Amino acid sequence: MSERPHDPTDDASIRDRLESLVRDAGTASGDQGPLSGRRRRHVEELASTALKLLGDGLDVGQVKLLELALKEMRRSYRLFNRYRDVRKVSIFGSARTPEGHPDYHAAREFGRLMAAESWMAITGAGDGIMKAGHEGPTREASFGLSIRLPFETNANSVIAGDDKLLSFRYFFTRKLMFVSQSDAVAVFPGGFGTMDEIFEVLTLVQTGKSPIVPIVLVEGSDADGKPLGYWKRWEFGVVENLLSQGWISAEDPGLYEFASSPADAVQRIRRFYHRYHSSRYVDDHLVIRLKRPLTAAQIAELDAEFRPLVQTGTIHQTGVVEGEQEHHTLPRLRFHFAKRGFGRLRKMIDRINAFPEA
Repeated sequence: MSERPHDPTDDASIRDRLESLVRDAGTASGDQGPLSGRRRRHVEELASTALKLLGDGLDVGQVKLLELALKEMRRSYRLFNRYRDVRKVSIFGSARTPEGHPDYHAAREFGRLMAAESWMAITGAGDGIMKAGHEGPTREASFGLSIRLPFETNANSVIAGDDKLLSFRYFFTRKLMFVSQSDAVAVFPGGFGTMDEIFEVLTLVQTGKSPIVPIVLVEGSDADGKPLGYWKRWEFGVVENLLSQGWISAEDPGLYEFASSPADAVQRIRRFYHRYHSSRYVDDHLVIRLKRPLTAAQIAELDAEFRPLVQTGTIHQTGVVEGEQEHHTLPRLRFHFAKRGFGRLRKMIDRINAFPEA
């Protein structure tokens, strides 16, 4: 049985110096306000964890990975926080799509229409669908999250040189930014990388590790205006196979939706945010923020229809909940969430958006 790694923070003098260092650094950096105490405690814990690495027996490569990953995340958060109040859509699809392909035209048009709705686009910064996703909204309304690969261009000509272009060494930090910064996801046809991205998003939403957002599957059209059929073949070959084997629940395909055109994809995203605003957990309760309140009858209807989502108690409307730091003026729905059935939770959001205005 191996010995417990030596923890340098067991030394009281090191702990005191660390606490003092974080306090002094916070003061020097101007860290003030109601969240400064919590933020400094987390930074102190982060620094403490870094010191523990010295006694963990890690090799230099492992420590370097942790160092570079943290730097990538810090740099990314600093950029995205400058645009915190702007809705963003991640656009996934093949880097190999030719510029004359219907999928390319559809991605460019989708990006343009989303920019007209004051949204910004996030793509992987490469060519193909990623470049089309930048051409539509233009450079000003685009983010690029490039990955360093030996066989692909790091950045397309639209986003190259822009300060909203981030270069990543690791796929996992890049994926984190795609998912954590997106209010919607649009997926165009692609290969292994695109499949990896769509299943990553679906898995995170299905398991409750990521908030529910609209996930829209889009593609180009033929001369008659009909979708080319990529996503229907994908659903038949992949999703229906999973359903028939019982590997996913019958409600899970409800986490994504097909769009018949770029304009239809935009309308589906708009509809998702018609009355729904956002959600977060407060202890074991799910708090759903609304743009406008529901009537008592509508809340009773939700409570009856979506009872399997409620662990105990009922769905009820409330104001800002203790512990929330944002959107204080918005009404809320709150209930003790069973933390399962996220496909059904997506249907609940659809029902909220479909209710007639009071």
